[in-house]
Amino acid sequence: MSEPTRILFVCLGNICRSPTAQGVFEHFLSQAQMQQSVLVDSAGTGDWHVGKAPDPRTRAAAARRGYSLEHLRARTVEEDDFRQFDYILAMDSANLRDLRMLCPGDYRGHLGLFLEFAANSRVTDVPDPYYTAGEAGFEEVLDLIEAASAGLLRHLRGRGS
Repeated sequence: MSEPTRILFVCLGNICRSPTAQGVFEHFLSQAQMQQSVLVDSAGTGDWHVGKAPDPRTRAAAARRGYSLEHLRARTVEEDDFRQFDYILAMDSANLRDLRMLCPGDYRGHLGLFLEFAANSRVTDVPDPYYTAGEAGFEEVLDLIEAASAGLLRHLRGRGS
């Protein structure tokens, strides 16, 4: 049996966007019966929320669509992540820039934006809903993450993961 493909989703604080991506993609993998061949984690470039559960608004929005984020806790990106993960996918350009600064020169995985995998997406960044008022921002994040998750799943299937 080959080694599983490892994917890390990254946002700023690891309490809104990247844990949503982790929970949604874990659900997609389960539905596709691929949870043994693809392993998923999430992290933040900032350390403000280390050890905390995802934002309550994030958890509520995810739960309304049938995704559980209750098992997740925030952590920061570590140097070792570049040795462990085949894909490191940032939620936005600012976090991608920060990841590129941390990335060792010998990293051979895919470092890019998660929305690269969303078919026909006109946006490149998943907006940060943390400071937005109301549920709409969290619903938009879920819409974008579901679209990118579907595309990433297609991509992995095409690679035989």
